[in-house]
Amino acid sequence: MRKASRLFEIIQIMRLARQPVTAATIAERLEVAVRSIYRDIAALQAMRVPIEGGRGIGYILRPGFDLPPLMFSIEEMEAIVLSLALLERTGDSELKQAAKRVSAKIAGAVPPPLRQAFDANALHAWGFAAPSTGAIDLALVRRAIRDEEKLDISYRDEMGRASERLVRPIALIYYAETANIVAWCELRQAIRNFRSDRIEDCQATGLRFKGEGDRLRQVWVDGWETNASNAG
Repeated sequence: MRKASRLFEIIQIMRLARQPVTAATIAERLEVAVRSIYRDIAALQAMRVPIEGGRGIGYILRPGFDLPPLMFSIEEMEAIVLSLALLERTGDSELKQAAKRVSAKIAGAVPPPLRQAFDANALHAWGFAAPSTGAIDLALVRRAIRDEEKLDISYRDEMGRASERLVRPIALIYYAETANIVAWCELRQAIRNFRSDRIEDCQATGLRFKGEGDRLRQVWVDGWETNASNAG
């Protein structure tokens, strides 16, 4: 177990303990040497984590102490780093900017041992980034999904045929080459997928479908599961 993970686990053990916990007990649970626990506790105390006690009598956390909201284990931090890197490969410029802001907030909030994992630059999402979505603003689509607002789109299918659609967007799927909008199409009266790179115009309508989003998503999921079962 790496040091950052041990520090996190030591705090968790002490938070849950109802009486002082000895270094030997912690070492046994974490499967490390007792001297490593002594060094870790000293490191935590140096970071102003209010641990009280001593060798032979055990250690406790001072009452009222709690972990800050952004306390992650090393594995959770690695998951965040990789997830933010994957966002860089989408064509959604607003999400890319949001990912950078999240990175800055986390880097400024986590303690030094975990910040090393965040700054190490050891995890990468390889491959080509998705091209810009062009005429469509995916931020507009995401807001429409959240607000359950209908969209007017000008769409051109794989054969090049143009059509105007009034749709109820319910999901957004990001692929390496493009993004797909999952929506109830009022022209077809069915769930349809619309590739973002084939949408020539997209406008909010101000028309709502309040309370229908969850139901339509369930229709979509049920249809997907039925098709998958039939294919099997």
